[in-house]
Amino acid sequence: MSLFSVFYPDAEYPSAYGLPYESLYRKGYRGIIYDIDNTLVVHGGPATPEAVRLFARLHKMGFRTILLSNNREARVKPFAEAVGSEYICKAHKPSPEGYYRSMEQMGTDASTTLLVGDQLFTDVWGAKQAGIYSILTTPIHPKEEIQIILKRKLEAVILYFYHRREGKR
Repeated sequence: MSLFSVFYPDAEYPSAYGLPYESLYRKGYRGIIYDIDNTLVVHGGPATPEAVRLFARLHKMGFRTILLSNNREARVKPFAEAVGSEYICKAHKPSPEGYYRSMEQMGTDASTTLLVGDQLFTDVWGAKQAGIYSILTTPIHPKEEIQIILKRKLEAVILYFYHRREGKR
């Protein structure tokens, strides 16, 4: 077991828009926790038609969704309203508390909830601490705030070992 394994996602996909949602639903998942920035849209961007269509499709399938963000309500609420999702702002990820609150709001538990996010140190690590299946996506756009750029350099080291373990390198 690697020292870094606490940060390893359970799965990895190029985009939140290409996940096998029907298959995940058949496996018993009922709640999806999403990060917003660089997972669903570019950092700071508004909800796109693609995001609105995705959430409509997920809700029609029977999924409950929640946006879990460290951002302020002024950023998160308009996005949540546009896609028709619940939300929690100022979540203090990677603290597992926001993940527990998310499950409570959705009426799910760790065995029926999954996380979709683009960062290992906030999204994935928080989900793992809460016992939630975590899916890492490739960041949508390389332009990010300086503190995230620094974290990405550390993430690259961890992803190297994760990919080596998974036979991807």
